[in-house]
Amino acid sequence: MTRALIAALAFFVAALPAQASLRLCDSTSYVLYAATAVGGADGVNVKGWARLVPGACTVALQGDLAASAYYLYARTSQAYSGPARAWAGAVEFCTKSDDFSLHVPFASPNCSAADMTALPFAALSTHHMRSWTVTFREEPDFSTMKEAERAGLKRLLADNGAGNLKSDKDIDAALAQFEKRLHLSARSGVEGLFDALETEALRNAAPIGYTVCNDTEKPVFAALGEEDAKGLVSRGWWMVAAASCAKLVADSLAGRKIYLRVERPKSMALVQGPMSFCVADIEFEIHGREHCAARGLREAGFLATNSDGASGFAAHVSDEGLAFAASKPK
Repeated sequence: MTRALIAALAFFVAALPAQASLRLCDSTSYVLYAATAVGGADGVNVKGWARLVPGACTVALQGDLAASAYYLYARTSQAYSGPARAWAGAVEFCTKSDDFSLHVPFASPNCSAADMTALPFAALSTHHMRSWTVTFREEPDFSTMKEAERAGLKRLLADNGAGNLKSDKDIDAALAQFEKRLHLSARSGVEGLFDALETEALRNAAPIGYTVCNDTEKPVFAALGEEDAKGLVSRGWWMVAAASCAKLVADSLAGRKIYLRVERPKSMALVQGPMSFCVADIEFEIHGREHCAARGLREAGFLATNSDGASGFAAHVSDEGLAFAASKPK
């Protein structure tokens, strides 16, 4: 579901040149992740992801907005149930699931790497101002940023299983119960509360596509194997940071059977199985799983993770292996 990208009034602060920037504000009830693209003489610099919590603003680009062109894309967090939402446009640029910074030359704009995805960015008209603010909104619109913050807390509480949130009293009671259960300090503030609510919701979410959640305290590297139109293929490696999730397949699984392998550098595999695929020690996309050694590759075991026809699947990885897997209904 795509919503319009709404640009708020630009502002110019001549007395405070250090504040010149592209500023993003979240007046929705969703935690958002935004990526920017900046046009240059020889290509486009694409960067993501800036995280926005409801009712707050952040600086996405620091400094005077003097480039020839600016573009923006934003999506809702994967923590939410229901369809994902995006604030988008019609100009596609390459992105990655994790935080990234890419320079894409005009001569080779294709997203050829296994961990890249093309997403539709909206062009921003900054009117040659040094500073510009973009405010993301939803319908019906909230009259104040405080209202958006409150609605955002309520939405994440619901995605964490809290019911009966009809009144402010109900919301306050559910927040107090959540803070007590997670032993949150009052010093965490609203930002810390949003962090905890989103993290907990992610543990049980299964967004459309294939997601790997790293429930350990160290980064892991994931690879996938499946059968596509050309036959069996393996792809990797995606780095998944500690205590975070990464979407490895963006589109609906539609019953596809996907095999998973998760490793740590210079250590045993955390997730492996009897299905063999070829892998490399660097980023790879390998068609066929025969004669790995003869092709200068190594053979590795993958675990079948059948989504049972669901459109989404989230695999949770612990130090002991595949700890939990959730599917999103068709």
